[in-house]
Amino acid sequence: MAKAKKTAKKAVKKTKSSKMNTTPNLLIVESPAKVKTISKFLGSGFRIMSTFGHVIDLPTKELGVEIIDGKIKLTYVPMKDKERMIADICKAASGADEVFLASDPDREGEIIAWHIGQEIKKVLKDPSKIHRITFNEITKPAIQEAITKKDKIDKKKVNAQQARRVLDRWVGYEVSPILWQKISKGLSAGRVQSVALLLICSREREIENFVPEESWSIHGSFESRKTLIDAELAKINNKAFKLKNKAEADKALADIKKENFEIDKITESKRSKSSAPPFMTSTLQQDAYNKLGFSVDRTMSIAQKLYEGLPLSDQNTPQALITYMRTDSLRISDTALKSSRKFIKNKFGDKYLPKSANIYSKKGAQDAHEAIRPIDVDITPEIAEKYLNPDAAKLYSLIWKRFMACQMTKAEYLQKQLLIKSGKYLFKATGSTLVFDGFLKVYTIEEDDKKALNLPKDLKEKDPAALKKSGSKQHFTQPPPRYTEASLVKEMEKRGIGRPSTYAATISTIRRREYIEKNEAKRFQPTNLGITVNDLLVKNLPDIINVSFTAKMEEDLDKIAHGEVERDKVLLDFYEKFEKEVKAFRGKNAVKQLSATNLKCPQCGAPLVIRYGKTGQFVGCSKFPECKFTSNFTKNGDGKIHLESKNEETKVSSDLQCPHCGKTLVQKTGRFGPFWACPGYPECKYIHQEQLKMKCPKCKKGKLLKRKWKGGSFWGCENYPKCQFSIFGEVEESKCPKCKSPYLLMQKDRDGNVTLSCPNKECDYKKKKS
Repeated sequence: MAKAKKTAKKAVKKTKSSKMNTTPNLLIVESPAKVKTISKFLGSGFRIMSTFGHVIDLPTKELGVEIIDGKIKLTYVPMKDKERMIADICKAASGADEVFLASDPDREGEIIAWHIGQEIKKVLKDPSKIHRITFNEITKPAIQEAITKKDKIDKKKVNAQQARRVLDRWVGYEVSPILWQKISKGLSAGRVQSVALLLICSREREIENFVPEESWSIHGSFESRKTLIDAELAKINNKAFKLKNKAEADKALADIKKENFEIDKITESKRSKSSAPPFMTSTLQQDAYNKLGFSVDRTMSIAQKLYEGLPLSDQNTPQALITYMRTDSLRISDTALKSSRKFIKNKFGDKYLPKSANIYSKKGAQDAHEAIRPIDVDITPEIAEKYLNPDAAKLYSLIWKRFMACQMTKAEYLQKQLLIKSGKYLFKATGSTLVFDGFLKVYTIEEDDKKALNLPKDLKEKDPAALKKSGSKQHFTQPPPRYTEASLVKEMEKRGIGRPSTYAATISTIRRREYIEKNEAKRFQPTNLGITVNDLLVKNLPDIINVSFTAKMEEDLDKIAHGEVERDKVLLDFYEKFEKEVKAFRGKNAVKQLSATNLKCPQCGAPLVIRYGKTGQFVGCSKFPECKFTSNFTKNGDGKIHLESKNEETKVSSDLQCPHCGKTLVQKTGRFGPFWACPGYPECKYIHQEQLKMKCPKCKKGKLLKRKWKGGSFWGCENYPKCQFSIFGEVEESKCPKCKSPYLLMQKDRDGNVTLSCPNKECDYKKKKS
């Protein structure tokens, strides 16, 4: 904290030595995007400042956590490039009548408020002027109400965040270096990320070990009163059955053809279907993935903007569109219930409005938050679509429709069932017809797509049913599917792994570390590296890297937040077990963990193994350093490894000359795919970079170079990090006819048609390229 104290003292000296305009009130938020929106509501009596997220944290180059006399001591320091910001906020606070800490209403927001509050206390003579306020929506009434409800920092929430941070720091700092030693540098372990990896690896093993079971079904087409009815065999001798092979199915079919059938029973029943509850974080992420194809990261990024505010009819005035998007609560405010019921009645009529509001709850939710909902239901998706970009409009529409649907009446179905029977065999036909759409008026759901069962009106029980056609179908049980982003979030929530605010970051981390990858079906598979890391962690830290233990820790963090257990007790209990396992893990043989392959070294005949280096995975001889054979490799669909020929790699040449040595550049393959380089490596290390003709539009000096990353390629300024200008996607270097922007963005649809559009948000130029 010494550095932070020094920063605050500088701010005080600056304040005393300079004349500054006093600010009646100072309100501090996390995100700069909220500043303009809130300023509009509070006027000149308030100055709004932003912390740009966290300002203080544990140090980056040391653990920052000590156990002294049975107590946990934390060392906090200002984060990189945040000293000036802390000083500016403290300077503004020293001249303010009152200070309102308005960071987000979750544990991370609470620790941000506490940290900046601690700094402000050093420069403000009267600490009682510092207040904590929270709001779930950025609207004038919500913010004005929050200001009237002045509160103090919730130290229990702070303790819970500190406990999570310490647990994650211990696992990361203690375990990651062991992975560097035993596998490769640059790897990481995490209390939650490693268990998410465990889920994916465990599912992969289930798939690998799965043995399909064969079964057969029997189907018949019956005629009664000149109508054909398709049905499936349901029972034999009034019992459920299983036909294991074709011989058994053929025998049953031959027997069925000898039988005389009649209508045994006709039943009709009504079935109702309720809407799903309003969105919370996990269900929004799942639905956005399933319905819109949005990744978890993309969903949260768009939702953040909808929460902070986007301009609608007035381009100079951003407007908040949804409530806080990191929540596990299903609670809806009375105001929102009243407005939604009024809208439903006026728009759809009384038959779509239930007698009383539908109320939802979730066990263990932080009820201080609301569910995710639109702030103003009168801003319909059709209105939003006029002003928002396509992605924001789609996500807003999804949230609006889900919320409206949750306050509408049930959908009603008419179900019919027909039983056709002989002495021994019972066939069943079912159908379902939607008779009242209810909430489906605004929000579609995936239903068991049962077709309507159309029966003759005069059909009666005991009517004969002639078998006109029969057949059998072969079936095999299927292995459990690999996780998508949506199903992984669902599984993590179900198992109690992580919290709404951590799902996206957890998945992003294990992808960035190349522990998992997406296959052609966009489902997660563990890489060789991921399997190696997972096996090593599970084997050596079985009590820490397991689902039950991680879920129990999440429960303990909730108990800390509720004041039911002390922070240090939870941490010390964890560390006692953790320290023993890590000590044993660290002391084991430091031989590098290698993944075996089914291939032999072409130079010495020894088995080849997968190794891990700075540029990713490669195949090497198991007799290294005696044999130094290495090769890049690829994997086909069945997981088999194929070596990439080094000779083939350098056969593809270009008409480009190396500017350093004059040799003709050749194509090589690296971590992010093929690239052009000098064949004189390692003497000449030149790598060709594509560049645009135009200069960087931001700094006006740098060249725009093509850079590659895991998600594809982009054009970036050569003066990075001083200039952070970038263009994602393909570019045509033609000036915009309307606003004279120096380039246009190119987008291709599935049919290969190209559309040119202006990158300037204030310009609506768009044209299909002929």
